[in-house]
Amino acid sequence: MSEESNQVEGQDERFARGPVKTYSLMELVRGTSPMVEKGPDDTIFSFPYVAIVELLLVVGSIFVIGFLSLIHNAPLEELANPDLTTNPAKAPWYFMALQELLLHMHPVLAGIVVPGIVILFLVTLPYFDVDRSDSGRWFATSRGAKWVFFTALYTVIVQAALIYFDEVMGLRGLGDASPLTLQIIGPLLFGFVLFVIPLVVIAFKKPTRREVMMVIFTIIITSAITLTISGFLFRGPGMHLYPPWGMPDGYNPWSSL
Repeated sequence: MSEESNQVEGQDERFARGPVKTYSLMELVRGTSPMVEKGPDDTIFSFPYVAIVELLLVVGSIFVIGFLSLIHNAPLEELANPDLTTNPAKAPWYFMALQELLLHMHPVLAGIVVPGIVILFLVTLPYFDVDRSDSGRWFATSRGAKWVFFTALYTVIVQAALIYFDEVMGLRGLGDASPLTLQIIGPLLFGFVLFVIPLVVIAFKKPTRREVMMVIFTIIITSAITLTISGFLFRGPGMHLYPPWGMPDGYNPWSSL
């Protein structure tokens, strides 16, 4: 009775009036929130805690980049000679995944369709995953970290196997189908092996929507990293696969660093 009367009179201790307060209750709306049953005393504000962490990251990043620029020289190459094409002609590291993808499928698919689907997924991801019950929690659920680890491991192994298969045999080794058909079968095969099989496996575990989105996101990020490493370290003259320590003609992938 006393608590109810205090609320009526505006004497709730959590929201007691004070001359230094700069906030007030403006409106009540229906719905749930992670802040339900949590008062101001249980809340960690973004300032100064998160701001200090972000400041330390910025200072640390500047320090690391400055240190690398001091110990490693990065001269520009000579002017391009139209009569002599560099072999291998590799893209910058941030486009290496796309260049690696171009080796395995039609340029329209590798340069427009596949990146477009990935960007569209990332843009619309917040609209698919609207559950706020696990907000601020790493890997969302107790099994999330395990699923992310095994999904990343699966993606690396399968991605490497597909790259090696396409280098050694290629889709042309599967039959006499037309190049257009093979360029359609290739992406479908890649997509089925990479995405469909993990999603079918976790479907038996009755995953939440966030867990499904997390698995898809892990596949995309791990694929991008695997393609980048493959293109940077394992592609030599003619963009063929070589071990980093066995590059012909004295080519060293680390020399471009």
